[in-house]
Amino acid sequence: MTQGKDYYQILGVSEKASADDIKKAYRRLAKKYHPDANPNDKEAAERFKEISEANSILSDADQRKQYDMMRKFGSFAGGPKSWAGRGPRGQSSRVEDFDFTNVGGGFSGLGDIFSSIFGRGKRTGDVEPIEKVVEISFKQAALGGKVPITIPVTEVCPQCGGSGAAPGARVTTCEECGGRGQVTFGQGSFSVPRPCPACRGRGKKASKPCSTCSETGEVSVQKKVLVTVAPGTDSGHKVRLKGQGQRNPTGGRAGDLIVTFQVKPDRFFRRDGLNIHCSIPLNLAQAALGTKLQVRTIHGSKVVLRIPPGTQPGRKLRIRGQGVERNGRRGDQFVEILVEVPKDLTPEQEKLLKDFAVAADLKY
Repeated sequence: MTQGKDYYQILGVSEKASADDIKKAYRRLAKKYHPDANPNDKEAAERFKEISEANSILSDADQRKQYDMMRKFGSFAGGPKSWAGRGPRGQSSRVEDFDFTNVGGGFSGLGDIFSSIFGRGKRTGDVEPIEKVVEISFKQAALGGKVPITIPVTEVCPQCGGSGAAPGARVTTCEECGGRGQVTFGQGSFSVPRPCPACRGRGKKASKPCSTCSETGEVSVQKKVLVTVAPGTDSGHKVRLKGQGQRNPTGGRAGDLIVTFQVKPDRFFRRDGLNIHCSIPLNLAQAALGTKLQVRTIHGSKVVLRIPPGTQPGRKLRIRGQGVERNGRRGDQFVEILVEVPKDLTPEQEKLLKDFAVAADLKY
């Protein structure tokens, strides 16, 4: 990390800038200070290094999160040297000797942040998973199926094959990193390896950048993935698809895709575990005299349901085997009876109801 520098100031963006804002700022400044546009200009070359370093941190969501945390607590302001001091009896007290996982309160999580920064807690070559929330219909969640989704990922640039060089351009070993693809920021015990900002970790530099990828060697695409929905899926249920996320720039295994399902409500059906519930309205005559109704099921069929005479409001009738099937078990469908009371009666209808009440010795 560049000592005493603020990456947001270097790119000229606010700390709340979006990923697109950071990308636009970097491209604008990189074009202005690129060594090819400023031959033999050492100040422009140094400025380009700063811009590339800032972009390499702020364009990566995880590294930006870590940097923001360090920036919040002032850890970056003095650079790596400010992280070391003198302990009791004059012995050296270093960040890497302190276990931040034991610090409570508002400092919870700093252990993970510093472990990642100093190369502990994350295996080299790992790719962070992509997480996506997917809405599915009530029927899909109940019966299962497959849902197509798209996720934003990067692929090798088809124009330059990942070299970042324009056709016919001369490719040489990066002078900044000596072809290693990594540079070290800080000093001594606080040396932090990062991808080389000059060559973006490739170890090579092109005399003319690729016009398609702007020398990044990769392009953004929308990847299509078919996700399997298990029968009886609930909102919040997660599925991890190994190797279906972001590609690994080092050539290792691609990252995972974590899908969280969100079930949309249905206007007719409700679910309770493996059982399906619905409500059917009846008029007074149907409830009093009994009737037969065709009731929809989540399986797409219709079942004839017999309503017995004298059915009371709120009564639930069971249709066996028409619920959700999971792990060899299948629930039932419950139909709740709603009796609708007419609001506006004609004089003839009112007389009939009064005659019924008198015949039944009812007071009204």
